[in-house]
Amino acid sequence: MSNPLLSAFNTPFSTAPFSDISPSHFQPAFIEAIAETKKEIEAIKAVTLPNFENTVEALEKSGKHLGVISSIFFNLNSAETNEDIQKLAREISPLLTTHANDILLDQKLFQRIEEVFEQKEHLSLTTEQTTLLEKTYKSFVRNGAQLGETDATKLREIDQELAQLSLQFGEHVLAETNRFVHLVDNLSELEGLPQGALEAAAQLAEEKGHLARWAFTLDYPSYIPVMTYAKNRSLRKTLFMAFNTKCAKGDALDNQEIIRQLVTLKQQRANLLGYESHAHFTLEERMAKSSDTVMEFLQSLLEKAKPKAQLEVKEVAALAKNHEQLEVLEKWDFAYYSELLKKEKYALDEEVLRPYFSLENVISGVFETASRLFGLRFVKNLAIPVYHPEVTTYEVYDRENLFLSVFYADFFPRPGKRNGAWMTSYRGQFKEENVDHRPHISIVCNFTKPTKTSPSLLTFNEVTTLFHEFGHALHGMLARGVYESLSGTSVYWDFVELPSQIFENWCYEKECLDLFARHYQTGEAIPAELVEKIKKAANFQQGYMTLRQLSFALLDMAYHSQSPNQIRDIKAFENETLKETELLPSVETTRISTSFSHIFQGGYAAGYYSYKWAEVLDADAFELFQEKGVFDPTTAISFERNILSAGGSEHPSLLYARFRGRAPKPDALLKRNGLVSK
Repeated sequence: MSNPLLSAFNTPFSTAPFSDISPSHFQPAFIEAIAETKKEIEAIKAVTLPNFENTVEALEKSGKHLGVISSIFFNLNSAETNEDIQKLAREISPLLTTHANDILLDQKLFQRIEEVFEQKEHLSLTTEQTTLLEKTYKSFVRNGAQLGETDATKLREIDQELAQLSLQFGEHVLAETNRFVHLVDNLSELEGLPQGALEAAAQLAEEKGHLARWAFTLDYPSYIPVMTYAKNRSLRKTLFMAFNTKCAKGDALDNQEIIRQLVTLKQQRANLLGYESHAHFTLEERMAKSSDTVMEFLQSLLEKAKPKAQLEVKEVAALAKNHEQLEVLEKWDFAYYSELLKKEKYALDEEVLRPYFSLENVISGVFETASRLFGLRFVKNLAIPVYHPEVTTYEVYDRENLFLSVFYADFFPRPGKRNGAWMTSYRGQFKEENVDHRPHISIVCNFTKPTKTSPSLLTFNEVTTLFHEFGHALHGMLARGVYESLSGTSVYWDFVELPSQIFENWCYEKECLDLFARHYQTGEAIPAELVEKIKKAANFQQGYMTLRQLSFALLDMAYHSQSPNQIRDIKAFENETLKETELLPSVETTRISTSFSHIFQGGYAAGYYSYKWAEVLDADAFELFQEKGVFDPTTAISFERNILSAGGSEHPSLLYARFRGRAPKPDALLKRNGLVSK
């Protein structure tokens, strides 16, 4: 049988032929696609008079087939993995690392790029072409093109080890998450849990073949309701300890030694390339530019947020003492008593909101919001192959009714999917020979599943998560670049969260909520008083939440901006790093780092601060929408043209200033979070 990955995809819009692909197809497909790319590279090197078109542009066009295969494979490894795929990932990753190094360390190829780069002032390039040339040249320099043979060999070895360790870290987190199940037979132990959570737990027990009546896992839709609503303190502690000791138990799935190896190798790599640390290396290509700038930014927020956070924790502790005579508020108590406090202060019960947020309605609301802002239209297409029956696919059209994108949506947890939520793509957008190749975009989430008696009813936090990931998706769908490596979300890491985080703001606007927030049984629109309560509660514990995000960002920077020799004991390192942000008693056996996939498996190493950095941008940008109207067409078109469609064609500070008319200011964020008086 022929390999479906090695021929044109005979599917709608040339989408990935998931129904025809088996794991056995990947390795031969990778080997052939790598060979194809090598031939393309050799053709570039054979050119006698290098110029922008035959060298830089030709390099950009090379490896398209390999890129598509890689996207399919590694997306499956995140969203629908199994032992076969994980084994293949360990075999394929070294091939790809070697291939990337073969290109970036190729002296003859670099000489041609350098020759074009040195002529750039005389080439009459467009802005986007100039960006591509500079990015290409920097990529080679920053990845070892100027190293001697001995150091280049060392770099190859480090990159191989990093790739394998990163995969192993992620595999451990997924396995640890999947192996935990807590069974409950007695309903009295589950007092306080909403009916929907009880029904989901009963369904989970049945699906897993347990005789117990209720089962709980570490997937967010199972874990969060227990921590928020379960009166049973022992149950909360059991799940909290399981969740926060993931990969830190000294067994085969322990990630502590992997972390030490990862940070040591990243430091060695940075030093080899002439940088003081991995953070110095990474931040050179970020808006922040330096670790000093990042630390000043984080410390500034810490100074403003900590006093408010301290008061918020005291308020929760006082309520816990009054209600339950609880003398010491522990970490497994905080969410539960916070929820009681929110009900007291705002008369807002998150469970009262759920019936107005059926997943089907929220999806319609997201689509309608995108329609009103950017003129988009979504058409479900069941003929597009999917990698799991729960995945839904759509065709997306723009305001001129031209095809814009394929969109995949995957919403529920399962054993082969890692936790969290993310946006990704199966094919990027680019233009070639007057043809605009449109992207294939996907969002992957882990939301509350439907039960036997009700559809998927989302928490408000899940609603904002869907809007967040859809904001990333819009960045991909609306891409209008020439070059794939500068298109869509291919922007500076501390700019990429702007489209996602700004889109969350519409969830708090009555004008938007009225589009979709309807009771799943009665069709009744969400009452105005509930919308008002949502808006009033938006600042609830913002000091504490800011401090929590800062703790992750500070831990990330600590790992990646100083000598790893200081990291002998992971818990001691965490305690020292987080002493300024820790407001509740530390729990000795817990670890943040061992399941901190963002920085040890994903791409956020020395970049977790980006979430707070982008909050400054999103609050400042949304302030303009509030001034002009949240669905103001002129503002929306400007945001689309200057931010969403522009991708990485220019420096983000230029793009942002073009939209906002000035550089960003932090005032709007501080006001929105209640950290300064309005």
